[in-house]
Amino acid sequence: MISAELIDKFFLAASIERWNDYPRMVELSELDKQAHKFIIAFFLAKEEGGINMPHLIEAGVFEFLRRVVVTDIRPDVFHQALKKKTKEINVWVLQRLKNSLKKIENGKFYARFEQYLSDEKLHAKERFILKAASYLATRWEFSIIYQTSKFLNDIESVKNSVEAELEEYLSLNGVRQIAFNKELARIVDLGGRLRFQKRWAQTQRIPKTSVLGHMLIVAVLGYFYSLKVGACAKRVENNFFSALFHDLPEALTRDIISPVKYSVSGLDEIISEFEIQKIEKEIMPYIPCGMRSEFLYLLGIKNGKKDEFQNRIFQNGELVTVKDLSDYNENHFGAIDGEVLKKCDRLAAFIEAVLSISYGIKPRELIEGKENTKEKLKESAGAEVDFYELAEEIEKFYKI
Repeated sequence: MISAELIDKFFLAASIERWNDYPRMVELSELDKQAHKFIIAFFLAKEEGGINMPHLIEAGVFEFLRRVVVTDIRPDVFHQALKKKTKEINVWVLQRLKNSLKKIENGKFYARFEQYLSDEKLHAKERFILKAASYLATRWEFSIIYQTSKFLNDIESVKNSVEAELEEYLSLNGVRQIAFNKELARIVDLGGRLRFQKRWAQTQRIPKTSVLGHMLIVAVLGYFYSLKVGACAKRVENNFFSALFHDLPEALTRDIISPVKYSVSGLDEIISEFEIQKIEKEIMPYIPCGMRSEFLYLLGIKNGKKDEFQNRIFQNGELVTVKDLSDYNENHFGAIDGEVLKKCDRLAAFIEAVLSISYGIKPRELIEGKENTKEKLKESAGAEVDFYELAEEIEKFYKI
């Protein structure tokens, strides 16, 4: 599905700081920026219509990988360098990633990556959506930087430069809504705020990944699973975005760790009811009317109950729970591998713990959490995608 080496590449983004030459009230990482970018891109694409969502996802993954490889160049310098040395930079990126990518889909994924980098006209609409989403995520970050940098001589010129770029994307309806503080801007803001909530909040850990970054890692794992099993286009799309949004309500409720949630009988039900209330009052009114039913489906909500990790299809405008999705791998079913996404969620948590332990930061709670999570992944042993085997590969890669 995906190698430990490639997983390491994606997690590297959690240690790449953004705006590190300006004073910041919070740390801003590349992983969080990429996650916010994908959230924004979803809404821009749905508002625009006619966008190939699997192409959008794959192009976003390609851009993410390229950015992770070119870690030491400031974004503005990077974009200037791309204008003059595109071919040379892309060749270097491909060389650095070849070993990690060549086994995926028997080399087809790497071939598409190579084609994407060499042909700037490929997936032109999707590229433009991603570029606009990247800009809006950067603009959102800058609003934080500006508050702490007003004493700097050049901050107003930076502000003018950021605002001037907006005009390039105003042809997109979604950009106009977000830029001029319409309802959609509320959802973008909620997504961005998830970077302030740290995973394993009560445990010392390095790197301190956020809920926002975690959501993208789960989505990426779900994406590569979809490729592995030959999922149809709509299933690929739904798996990715269901995973990407699975913790969005935590922007309103905060991350409640499992030992607390399940320590008192019935507490998880009370928390779930409260979560639904918050979704209905503070998220759904800001989702454009035409995509509300789809968004509820992605969140796994039906009849006032939420279970994002159930296998489901979309029939007659309703969520229908199914056990086995093998007979539903066609676009019109809109299938979501909820049970697999739960394994992706657990694997992401496992990797977060392993990473910190590999750095030597290994409190008892983290070690116990890693072992407990690994044990739960045994459910998939022997399956088409064996998450337990992948967990063991990850431990060997990080030498723990």
